[in-house]
Amino acid sequence: MDWWVNSVFMSAIAICCSLVLDALFGEPKKWHPLVGFGNVVYWLEEKTNTPASRDTLKSKIKGLLAWLLVIFPFVGGVFWIVSWVSGSSSLWGFFFQVAILYLCIGQKSLLEHASWIHQPLQAGDLAEAREKVGWIVSRETEQMSEYQITSAAIESVLENGNDAVFGTLFWFVLLGAPGAVLFRLTNTLDAMWGYKNDRFNSFGFIAAKADDVMGYLPAKATAVSYAILGNTKQAMECWKAQAQACSSPNGGPVMTSGAGSLNIRIGGPAIYHGKMHNKIHMGSGELAKPEDIPRACRLVVRTSLLWCGVLILLGLVMLDWNTLLSGANL
Repeated sequence: MDWWVNSVFMSAIAICCSLVLDALFGEPKKWHPLVGFGNVVYWLEEKTNTPASRDTLKSKIKGLLAWLLVIFPFVGGVFWIVSWVSGSSSLWGFFFQVAILYLCIGQKSLLEHASWIHQPLQAGDLAEAREKVGWIVSRETEQMSEYQITSAAIESVLENGNDAVFGTLFWFVLLGAPGAVLFRLTNTLDAMWGYKNDRFNSFGFIAAKADDVMGYLPAKATAVSYAILGNTKQAMECWKAQAQACSSPNGGPVMTSGAGSLNIRIGGPAIYHGKMHNKIHMGSGELAKPEDIPRACRLVVRTSLLWCGVLILLGLVMLDWNTLLSGANL
């Protein structure tokens, strides 16, 4: 009981520290561990996912082995270092976990990318806005209207709020730094291998399913948080009515709840790899406008503050109860 109480409270403090570091410094500019990880993943996929081996079963087995090969050395290494450092000094162990969590979250980067899209939209420069939104979405952007650019940006902010921030925090609370690394790397592999095309449909099957499983509970928690911080009734109604029609089992609840919370509509048809996809409209109210992009960003920031506050409060309550129980046992 003592371990669990202290773990929740210290996790809350570590999360607050990591979010402050992210707000102050953002992602490392010259070198980021995820960039190195991405290079390893790209090299491994080129070596193993050859055209001759893309039959369904064989390719899925290769994808599974490749997933295990890149995930477990990194996660296992972090687990070993955390155990070793914490065994020597609990304070240094805490600092190390804060540093790892800081490297795993990307809230400031997400907000910056949204701002880079919002600014040219406000200036009426659709060409630059299309270029900037193309940095964060996989759909084709060359012919996007102002609404389509705006919607793509807001969809990315809401969904990546879960992928780049809240999912990582969720698994950090459960499993510490190794859990945060496991989630972030799983999400990165899905982003690189989870495409539904001839190249990745079988090879990336495990990567996509692993991300769906690990993101399931965090996505629900994020969707609830978005709903609490806006138009709660409308957010829950949109989530219930629209999420199942979305292609992503985790992105659906997050985006529908977020759009409903903000009282806007996003989504609609989009072109991916030359093919039109008739995506549903999500949310309720008027179609999203450029000025709604900062509103979506503020929703993500407020959700971060909500999670910090809830975890700190929960930790303090558990500490008080643990103190009372310890006193009763004397």
